[in-house]
Amino acid sequence: MVKTFDLVIFGGTGDLSRKKLLPALIAGVVAGRVSPDSRIYLTSRSAADETVAGWLTKVFAETAPACHVSDDNFATFASMVRFVQLNLGEGGDDWKALAADINKQDDRPLVHFLAVPPSLFTSVCDQLGANGLNGERARVVLEKPLGHDYDSAEAINADVARHFAEGQTFRIDHYLGKEAVQNLLALRFSNILFERLWSNRTIDHIQITAAENIGVEGRAGFYEGTGAIRDMVQNHLLQLLCLVAMEPPARLDADSIRDEKLKVLKSLEPLEGDAIDRNVVRAQYGEGAVNGKAVPGYAADLGLKDKSQTETFIALRTHIQNWRWAGVPFYLRTGKRLPARFAEIVIQFKDVPHSPNAAWGASINPNRFIIRLQPEDHLALRVMMKNHDSSSDELKEVELRLDDVGAKGPMRMGPYLRLILDAARGDQSLFVHRAEVAHAWRWVDRIIAHWQAKPATLKTYSAGTWGPYEAHDLMSRDGRTWYHDGSAE
Repeated sequence: MVKTFDLVIFGGTGDLSRKKLLPALIAGVVAGRVSPDSRIYLTSRSAADETVAGWLTKVFAETAPACHVSDDNFATFASMVRFVQLNLGEGGDDWKALAADINKQDDRPLVHFLAVPPSLFTSVCDQLGANGLNGERARVVLEKPLGHDYDSAEAINADVARHFAEGQTFRIDHYLGKEAVQNLLALRFSNILFERLWSNRTIDHIQITAAENIGVEGRAGFYEGTGAIRDMVQNHLLQLLCLVAMEPPARLDADSIRDEKLKVLKSLEPLEGDAIDRNVVRAQYGEGAVNGKAVPGYAADLGLKDKSQTETFIALRTHIQNWRWAGVPFYLRTGKRLPARFAEIVIQFKDVPHSPNAAWGASINPNRFIIRLQPEDHLALRVMMKNHDSSSDELKEVELRLDDVGAKGPMRMGPYLRLILDAARGDQSLFVHRAEVAHAWRWVDRIIAHWQAKPATLKTYSAGTWGPYEAHDLMSRDGRTWYHDGSAE
């Protein structure tokens, strides 16, 4: 694994850098996964008015790293970090100075992490090219969202491609770096047991949920006009769907994995016209209560005077039109101001065809494979066993844990550290190919266009609930229910 590299974080003093990237990087130093010889450049528009150490102290007071950081560890990390005042929109001496400093040591990978709005991707890549910072050792990491529709995403990708080859371009989706996702791939493709079960012969349906209990805090300017389908479905949820549904690749390398994911996107049932009304529910949260605390509705959160058509919740049903998954519905949902924060994939198997004991009938639940992504990593099988606490023939559901949470050993890598290290060593297995972005946007754009023609489809739900009635009806019409934390909702 590459341990020594140079990392330039454009938008280095912004939210993503402070809350995710820097805590991940210092954890990497503590765990010995990032060499102290690495250099980390943080760009900002204005000159720093305090020392690196003083600024980092404030950062880690707000967002503590997922490990103990000793004084020596902190001092080491602070010595690796340097501020760079940079105008991202135009060239100049500041860009030349950055290039000269970086090129003093050109024997290690160079990672450019664009933690800035997509509107700046083109100008940053133009300057990287103009200042010779796009050579063979360079990689560029593009943080979502990549555009707001197919045309804008293609334009960004074309602009980036003028300076960086596809093999140098890393479109990040941090959900793919989570430990549970890695374990999903390992379990599927190293155990014949799961491969035999992984099809419409035994699976009834699949649910993918990403729920948040917060509103649009800190993202109001971005979120209005973007909404849940662009923010979450087009990237995170469709990527998770691809990993669950893809065929076993010939090799677990970037090209093979991406080929199989792309086949899934091409096989997604196209939703158009009335099919969108039947299979997609969009809604916006109103006032309510979360964790016993009263919270305002979306419009009040943003201080909007006029009614907004931006959805903060979406639930949808789709199918993958191939032999493995024919007839198996995939249910996707995401929303803000829900009762809890979690992300998980639920693989629900079919009911047993016959119960040989009449006493079991009412108590038999279908088997489920649970892949929890947050707030903690967790993989488990939920199966039926005899209830030994009862003198009757009752059954009870038990959970068979398949992960090693709690096991002693090195600290687990968080998703951002894993993905930064993968970018440094040029491994694109967990990153998104340009063609995947294009197909995902084409699929989503049809739904958005339908909504724009029929704005009345926007429902409402009270903050602190699991979304509008229509989202539950989407499942109940099929005789199913949403599932979370060991029970149906």
